[in-house]
This record gives sequence, structure tokens and C-alpha cells, in this order.
Amino acid sequence: MTTQLESCLGSVSRGVRSILERSLDDYELGVDDGVLLSGARGTDLHALCLVADELRHRQAGDRVTYVVNRNINFTNVCIKNCKFCAFARTVRSEQGYFLPHEEIARRVQQAWDMGATEVCLQAGLSPNLTGDSYIDLCHVVKETAPDIHIHAFSPEEVKFGASLKRVSFHDYLTELVAAGLGSLPGTSAEILDDRLRKTIAPTRISTAEWVEVISSAHKLGIPTTSTMMFGHVESVGDRMRHMDLLRRMQRETGGFTEFVPLSFVHEEAPLFVKSDVPGVRPGPTGDDVLRLYAIARLMLGHDIPNLQASWVKEGLRTSQLLLGSGVNDLGGTLMNESISTAAGARHGQLMTPATLRRAIRDSGRIPVERDTRYGVVREFGATADDDPVEPLDGVQDPDAVFGSYQQLTQDARFHYEPRGLRVVS
Repeated sequence: MTTQLESCLGSVSRGVRSILERSLDDYELGVDDGVLLSGARGTDLHALCLVADELRHRQAGDRVTYVVNRNINFTNVCIKNCKFCAFARTVRSEQGYFLPHEEIARRVQQAWDMGATEVCLQAGLSPNLTGDSYIDLCHVVKETAPDIHIHAFSPEEVKFGASLKRVSFHDYLTELVAAGLGSLPGTSAEILDDRLRKTIAPTRISTAEWVEVISSAHKLGIPTTSTMMFGHVESVGDRMRHMDLLRRMQRETGGFTEFVPLSFVHEEAPLFVKSDVPGVRPGPTGDDVLRLYAIARLMLGHDIPNLQASWVKEGLRTSQLLLGSGVNDLGGTLMNESISTAAGARHGQLMTPATLRRAIRDSGRIPVERDTRYGVVREFGATADDDPVEPLDGVQDPDAVFGSYQQLTQDARFHYEPRGLRVVS
């Protein structure tokens, strides 16, 4: 324990100090402990962050990782009506788009040429899709760039594809892996409590189904991320129970690569703008974000050592502050980002590798480019003197190079038409 930490703990309130000291002795943080820590303010919050930083050092070391990747949100047309989503459009919307295979292939090739090791495919649940559509998409990616990792399809999408094909989650995932799928994003989790899910997304995948999809993936050797959307109508108890469920799942399957807290972006979200749901908050406050990340390190760090800050949600400055509150990963470069942007996120759609490394070094840590499974691609030095010149670092206007969500919704070439997925001959 550092002198700074010892000194800080000496002025912390008794209940918080007891939990923090036991956490440093590998005490397992319970749901009630997390709820108590969620009230930490002032010196108590400072001490909580210091303990989280110490545990991060023990559990994940001093390297901060990132992945060079690209998001491809191939359609925004969706049969669901989730109240927190500002990305989705109905089949009748003039802003609906649907990318053909040749455009997806072009974007994959561009990502590969820019140094990406991963493409992330997620989208709306369009009536254009069939049971084979996601499988076909994997084939398109692998035919274009055989060595790129496919990180794709939320549990909601896996459920949708499996239901269209009329097979089990296990069998559908098996087909996706055969087509080239490498890992699943653990999104569509929001808060894993059906009472709350019925409030914010009545037709969304259930908690049991989410758990079944993820557990099936893990049993097949498919790694997944884990996420939680917070700062809307959930209580701190809901948050802690969500993380406790993830911890129990990890101990059973061991398949989570990381945990990613996702702040609710409220500006354009129907849940906030025009909802009849009482008590909706405009996302978390800055201190609430710090508390949540720090508590996540204490609660999950032993079982899920990688804690990722979402610069899309938090911005790079706050993400850099979170490096002192338990975080050891800054996520991906993205190149395209449509879902958070549609909800009102203002932090852009590309973070260049050089920018990420600058923030990491400025925090006193060592930058490392990783792959999706947290294998080391390149470890960098303490200064930028020997850094390579990378294609992405020269991109000054991401919208001009990669296209934006607004451009997609207005591009006549990709306008949604109610027919099957177009395939390159």
C-alpha cells in the first residue's frame, strides 16, 4: 500500500474505509458493499479511486491497451422500439439505410488497409434479414480480409438470427464460428433485470435469454465482452446486482474478455426526450462515472481484469481520468460510430492510435496495441520518438474518409428497400 493511499484512508468515513481496506486484502465486494460505496463523495470518493487504481496495478499491470478496429453498423432499420435508442429507424423512414455486401466488403478492405485487426458488426434487426444473413456477412468479411477478426452480433442479434433460422443458440453460434466469427460483443445487456427492461425496452431480449446466448458462446470457446448501460432510471442496487450476475457468470464460464460500463447518452434518446417513464436522468454525472468504474474494479477485477473506458461515451479527457480509477483499456479506434452519435454523443467517430498513445503516456502508463482477445500486437515505449507512422494517424477528417451516420441516412445508394439482402454476384 502506498503512503498516499494510507494517508487518504486515514481520513475516510468508517464504513467506506472498512470496505476499502478489506478490498486491498482480496475481500470479495458484495452487492450491499457496492451500494454503500455508491454514496462515496469527496475524500471517500478520492480514496475509492486510489484503491481501484492500486487493484488495477495488481490485477492488470501498468500497460494500457487499445485495439485498431472499425465499426460497421450495416443497417439502422429495426423492428424493435427500444426507448433508449436514437439510432433505429422504422421500415417506412426516409432515413433508413441498408448496406449491400459490396459496400461492407469495401469498408472491411479499407479498415484492413488502415491497420485494423478487427471489424465490429452490429446493426438494427431489419425485416430484410434472414436466418443466413449474419452467416453470409461473416463470409463476406473473411473473403475480403481473411486475417481480420470478426467481433460481431449482440445477443439480441444472435437471438434474432437463430429464431429466423429456427435453430438453438448453440447451433446458430456454431454456424457463425464456421463462417469466421471470432467473438461477440456483450451488448444489449443494458441492466440485466427484467422489471427494468420492461420499462426501457419492453420487447428487448430477456435477462435469461441474454445469459443463455452468452453462456452458449462461452461454452463453444467464443469470447465475449460484458457491458452495462447506466445513468437512466436504474438504481445503484440495480447496477450492483448486474455486476454481481456478470461475476457469477465469469466464474462459471470464464469467457468475458472485459467489462465496459456505458453511460446513457440522453440528448436524442426517446427515453429522455419524449418518454412517459418517470425519473429519467440525463446520464450520469462526472463523479458518478468515476464511482461506477472504481466500484467495477473492486467488484469484478479479480475475475474480469480488463476494465474498458468508452471514449465515445465519456470523451478522451474523462477516459484519461478513468485510468486513475481502475481502467486499463481505452477500447478501439472505431473509424465509424453511429449508435452513440445518433443519441447525441459528441466525441467523434475516430480516435487515432497516436492520440490514444499520447493520452496513455500523459497518465504515466505504457501504451500497448492489442488484438480482440487481449494478445499483444505491439508494445510502445515511454516516448513517441520510435512510434511508427500509421495510416490512421494521418486522418484529419473522419467523415470525409469513412463517411458519417448522417451521410448514410441520406445516401440514395443505400436507402432501405423492403427486400432481401443484396448479394454480390
